[in-house]
Amino acid sequence: MISKFLSKLKSILFKSAVTPETPLKKEKKVAKSAKTKTKTKTKTKTKTKAVNSKKNIETLTTLPGVGAKSAKALYEAGFKTTKAVIAADEKDLLAVSGVGINLVKKLKKLK
Repeated sequence: MISKFLSKLKSILFKSAVTPETPLKKEKKVAKSAKTKTKTKTKTKTKTKAVNSKKNIETLTTLPGVGAKSAKALYEAGFKTTKAVIAADEKDLLAVSGVGINLVKKLKKLK
């Protein structure tokens, strides 16, 4: 009698323990797949931004007297296009590190 009781108790305990774990495992898998998709999208956006910034920096190097370092400094200072650099005030350009008075003079000749 006691053995029957224990066997029924074990079957009840094991059934209740197995049932909640199964949905939790499924939920975790769904959550992991959602996280993976989010990370993939973020990586793609970051790569796109990096490619765009490289292209913009390369475009700035087409200006006379602007090399790779000064183009990067201008880009980081907020001058994203050649038009923005040409239209900028002399004081704003001189505030950028790596940009000197001679470079500003060359750029102002383009106006």
